[in-house]
Amino acid sequence: MRAAVLHGTAGSLLLTGLVAAPAGGAPAWPAPAGSAEARGTAVAAERAAAAGVRFGTCAKEERLPGNLQCGTVTVPLDYALPDGKRIKLTVSRVKATGKDPHNAKHKVPRQGALVYNPGGPGASGMYFPLIGFLPEWKPIGAAYDLVGYAPRGVDRSAPLSCRDPRRLLKAPLESPTFPSEAYKKERIAEAKAYARGCAQRSGPGLRHYTSLNNARDLDVLRAALGERKLTFMGASYGTYFGSLYATLFPSHVRRMVFDSAVNPDPEQIWYRNNLDQSAAFEVRWADFRAWMARHDKVYGLGRTPEEVLRSYEKARAQLAAKPAGGKVGPAQLQGAFLQAGYFDDYWPQRALALSAYLKGDPKPLVQVAGPHPEAAAEQENGSAVYTAVECNDASWPTDWRVWDRDNTRLAQVAPFETWDNVWLNLPCAYWSGPRQKPLDVRTLPGELPPTLILAAERDAATPYEGAKELQRRLWGSVLVTENGAGTHGIGGGPNKCVNGYLNAYLLEGRLPERSAACAPHAEPKPQAPDSRARGTEGAKDAKGAAASKASARVATAKTVRQAP
Repeated sequence: MRAAVLHGTAGSLLLTGLVAAPAGGAPAWPAPAGSAEARGTAVAAERAAAAGVRFGTCAKEERLPGNLQCGTVTVPLDYALPDGKRIKLTVSRVKATGKDPHNAKHKVPRQGALVYNPGGPGASGMYFPLIGFLPEWKPIGAAYDLVGYAPRGVDRSAPLSCRDPRRLLKAPLESPTFPSEAYKKERIAEAKAYARGCAQRSGPGLRHYTSLNNARDLDVLRAALGERKLTFMGASYGTYFGSLYATLFPSHVRRMVFDSAVNPDPEQIWYRNNLDQSAAFEVRWADFRAWMARHDKVYGLGRTPEEVLRSYEKARAQLAAKPAGGKVGPAQLQGAFLQAGYFDDYWPQRALALSAYLKGDPKPLVQVAGPHPEAAAEQENGSAVYTAVECNDASWPTDWRVWDRDNTRLAQVAPFETWDNVWLNLPCAYWSGPRQKPLDVRTLPGELPPTLILAAERDAATPYEGAKELQRRLWGSVLVTENGAGTHGIGGGPNKCVNGYLNAYLLEGRLPERSAACAPHAEPKPQAPDSRARGTEGAKDAKGAAASKASARVATAKTVRQAP
């Protein structure tokens, strides 16, 4: 799911010798073209094409505004048995406006449906179509029906669960940078219990929640939408099963955008990618601390990154002794600052919260880091899907000593995320279901239409090496890099250069002859204490507010994962 090394540190040397080969059975994957799964996909797509999607008013349970239309698409749970159990995926849409945002007199011809996935695994794209109301997306929304959906397992699409959502509200929690042996034993026991809970609550169908089936579902959705060929944009994890789709169904592709690409090398899926992600987050954490240091006059957290780190560690120690508001402990603090590693527009708010807390006002920190009961069920569901897909997709080390060795060494140079990432993924060491052998993503010359890859050079969640590896594997793909930046998910964001390449590709099918680079977007401006009450959406009407919410939901869904 991610990949890179610590730039300019011992981390790059450390990671080269870290990992032992994961253990476990590995059935052949993907199934050959004439397999039962391939035939089942063709059968399901044919049925979906005949049935279409009956779009109408969205169900109240979706909690979506009236701007959207909703429908469902039926897919097999097991593609080898297309006449067996079937599940329904929820789909949302805003139809192409046909209006040129720069010339009201000019009608824009419709180019079909643009299907979007925000990542995860475990994220829903149901809010995505509302993003077409934002200025950056209006040209695309004029030409395309914007289509989002909830992948299998997510929301109301045959949802998965691994435990009672109310357990997520247990707070505050610890988050030791260098855990004791006793603490490790506690987390091992929790990981085992979580893996058992997934199997017990989700039943035997759990084994069919995989990236390969997500790619197959995407082809059935294409057919249901009446599209002969697919136009798709995937972010983060969406780039991974998008690349599986490109490998399995290259003749079904019209245009594909891979935004913040996962490293698809089979050897990286998923254990090694998570090690590399932990290393990369240390770099981005250093970027954030340097920014706070440059704005010491506003926040008072320190004039150097090292001084800022001491302020952060002081807050951790105080929260361990006395949680803020009785709700926020070290784990909640770390989670809030991990989000800032994904998106630099979170930096001002997070820095302000830390500053206020250390000056005696815990309210801003509780607001950004505290538990949200209304979101517990959604978070638990997202975590269940994340775990099921990553555990099913590939073999993981089953010997705790491998995890302990690799991450103890990594934490010496990359302590910020390392152990929390371990606890998130450790249920895969004790997973009872069958494991698959990852597909060797690769296309031959002329097999796949040219595709666009977008990547920020300092992205921590899906580090830059993953984008370069994907480009090597997809013939004819072009990589556009935002140099010196680290935001996760850059398409349709604040960088006009990146958006220019995105629009040229989606609207005209035009790509640069070779890989291109954009200067970084502007760093966020510091947020003074007296400005924290002001809203950040800036929307002036209902559509603008909905679109801003959609943008936030899409961005958050790409990345936020809850530890078991």
